[in-house]
Amino acid sequence: MPLSDAPPEAPPKDKRDHDPQFVLQIVQPALLGLMDGSVSTLAPLFATAGLTGKPHEAFFVGLAASVGAGISMGLAEALSDDGEVSGRGKPLMRGAITGLATTLGGMLHTLPFLLPHLHTALVLAYIVVVVELLAIAFIRFYYMKSPLGPTIVQVILGGALVFGIGVWLGRTGAGG
Repeated sequence: MPLSDAPPEAPPKDKRDHDPQFVLQIVQPALLGLMDGSVSTLAPLFATAGLTGKPHEAFFVGLAASVGAGISMGLAEALSDDGEVSGRGKPLMRGAITGLATTLGGMLHTLPFLLPHLHTALVLAYIVVVVELLAIAFIRFYYMKSPLGPTIVQVILGGALVFGIGVWLGRTGAGG
């Protein structure tokens, strides 16, 4: 005699199980943009700060790099496929999400350079960069189910490499 006629229970759902379409069409393009904007603007921004010693000039280089990268990444994502075969959704929506996230990722650590003192702007920008990279690692962990420890290491190492190149170029080009 069976103990119960009820169907077997489904395995417990992971808290991080999200709608695959949402992840593919919204989260992934946004994450791509945040990662690109956060990392690709580090070298020109910090090199300019080191070369000129002027936060205002660094701000405009960061602004140009952020907006330029946002347009480039948005177009690349929108033109990459029509979404029919890949299931990645509407190309213009993906492009807009990627472009805006790229611009945002670059602008977050550029905004401190609106401050008049370079040292203060740099310290604040360093803190913002660390927070950005940790947020990217958390998004990868939460939505993409990447293991948190290795994800943090990968994102921080990638960001640190580009950041270091920008600082090095800023010091080398400034003669010091």
